[in-house]
Amino acid sequence: MKKIVSALLLIVFAFYLITLAGSAFDVFNPPAGIDPARVSNSFIHKNVQGGTDTVVFNESMNLENGSANIATAIVVDYRSFDTLGEVTVLFISALGVGMLLKSGESVALERGFILRAGAKFITPIVMVTGVYIFTHGHLTPGGGFPGGSMIAAASLLYWLGTGEQLTPVKSLKAAESTAGIAYVLVGLTGLVLMGSFLQNFMDTGVIGELFSAGVIPFVYSIIGIKVGSEVSGVLIDSSKMEVVS
Repeated sequence: MKKIVSALLLIVFAFYLITLAGSAFDVFNPPAGIDPARVSNSFIHKNVQGGTDTVVFNESMNLENGSANIATAIVVDYRSFDTLGEVTVLFISALGVGMLLKSGESVALERGFILRAGAKFITPIVMVTGVYIFTHGHLTPGGGFPGGSMIAAASLLYWLGTGEQLTPVKSLKAAESTAGIAYVLVGLTGLVLMGSFLQNFMDTGVIGELFSAGVIPFVYSIIGIKVGSEVSGVLIDSSKMEVVS
C-alpha cells in the first residue's frame, strides 16, 4: 500500500513540475509581437474604478477590493479560485498523512504534571491568536492558512498534553465540510450577482477597518476554520498514539 501511495504522489509531483516548467516557459517567452514590459505596466497601473486619488489608510473607501494587505488581496480576491484549489490540495495531503499514521504502530506517550498544566495554559492563548490572525488577514500579515494551522496546533497540543479532545472528531469533520461548502457558496454568489465565480460582491468599505474589503475577511475566516478542523481532525482520528497518565 505504501508503494502504491508513494507512486501516486510521485506521479502527481512530476505532473506539477512539468506544468510549472510549461508555465515558466510561457512567462519568459510571450507570444510574438507582445512586449512583456508593456503587459506588466498595463496590469500595475490599471484602475477599474477610474479614480486617480492617492489611497489614504483609514480614509479612502470603495476601492477596488479594499484590502490593506496586498498579499491577501492577491490570494483571496484576484486569484481566489486558485486558493480554493490549494484548500483541496491540503485536504488530500492531510488524508495521505492520516493513511500513513494508520499504517504505523501504536506509541504510548507518558505525560506528567508540567505537560498537562502547560498544555492547559498555552492552548487558549494559541487558539485566540489563531482566530485573530485569520480575522485580521486583510489588515495585517497572516490569514486563513497560518491562523488555521495555529488552531490545529493548539488542538493537538491539548490532546497530547491532557489526553482529552477539545472538540469531538465528528464535530471537526462537520466543521471542515461546512467550511468547504461555504467557500463554494461564496463563489457561486459572486457568479450570480457579479457574473464571475468568487467575485467580490460586497461593499469594500474604508481601507484599514476591520469590517472592510468585502468578502475577503469572510473567505479567510472560512479558510481558517477549514484548515484548523481539517488538520487536527485527521491527525487525531488517524493517530495510534496512546496517552498514559
